[in-house]
Amino acid sequence: MKEKFLPTYRAVLHVTLPVMAGYLVMGAAFGILLADRGFGVGWALGMAVTVYSGSMQFVGVDLLYNAASLISAAMVTLLVNARYAVYGVSMLDRFSSLGKLKPLMIFWLTDETYALLCTTPPEGVNKKLYTVLIAFFDHLYWIVGCVAGSLLGQVLPFSTEGIDFAMTALFVVIVVDQWQEEKDHFPALAGAGISVLCLLLFGADAFLIPSMIAISAAILLRQNIHDRREQHE
Repeated sequence: MKEKFLPTYRAVLHVTLPVMAGYLVMGAAFGILLADRGFGVGWALGMAVTVYSGSMQFVGVDLLYNAASLISAAMVTLLVNARYAVYGVSMLDRFSSLGKLKPLMIFWLTDETYALLCTTPPEGVNKKLYTVLIAFFDHLYWIVGCVAGSLLGQVLPFSTEGIDFAMTALFVVIVVDQWQEEKDHFPALAGAGISVLCLLLFGADAFLIPSMIAISAAILLRQNIHDRREQHE
């Protein structure tokens, strides 16, 4: 365990660099937006630690600012974060091997962390430690970014127009990185194609959940076909 800590630590730092860059910028954007609405650093820290969902935190700024009811906030949260229930299922077996850390790993699961955990760990690392450290460092980056942005927003004037586009930019960077590293492009192509189809069928306000379900079904079906072929061979 000890002899593999440093190689694992270095590997995690290397693989999470794109997320660090994105989370620091995106977290800062959230902090600035929150400060612009009149909320202090404590709010930024509290939401970064307990909510830890970029999309929901951006939406949460307006919910707080407009004093939305708890029922409204709960419904919006369910819709915005529904995707985690779909693709998070694929991580349950992997997280089960982590024992008492399983609930924490479920909480730590974000789009970016999920993308990193789907890649093959490098040789010479402790796989369990590698999994935990990726999730831990990603959350740490997010907290630092949110707090730093809030502090900057308190003392410097910023225009918040279009600032929430930082999240979209981060997703693009991660997709490009995964495309270059992985030889199998089926998940990316299936995700793009199914999302566009669901967008046309259900519209911009209702396509997210159907597309997530359809993408997961397509990937599971392909994996099932692949497993059956291997059994026959």
